[in-house]
Amino acid sequence: MISEGKQKLVIEYWMEKAGESLASARSELEAHRMTFAMNRAYYATFYAASAVLLNQKRRFSKHTGVRAALHQHVVKEGLLSVDYGKIYDRLFENRQEGDYLELVNFEKDQVEQAIQDAESFVKAIQKIL
Repeated sequence: MISEGKQKLVIEYWMEKAGESLASARSELEAHRMTFAMNRAYYATFYAASAVLLNQKRRFSKHTGVRAALHQHVVKEGLLSVDYGKIYDRLFENRQEGDYLELVNFEKDQVEQAIQDAESFVKAIQKIL
């Protein structure tokens, strides 16, 4: 069990990491490194999702656990719209493909949209917190 004081610090830490990941995604996009930009866009949502789940005293060691819990405890409970759940899923899948499949390339407009979606997702989580 994590103390309330430490919980708050970790939530702030995850949200800071979300912001850093968004900044990194933008930098990678500017450098034309689309796969890395997509990865960082996903991680922004992952860190924000981890923060909102920790706010509910839920912690997970795997990305699939965060994904499932986000849908079950945040989206399904009406704290976050279904559209944001779909954004998370799409970014999760894109990151999986970019990191683990050969010959995957993302187009600039696809990455730009992913970054915009990730920014919107992080802002929505900030409102919940």
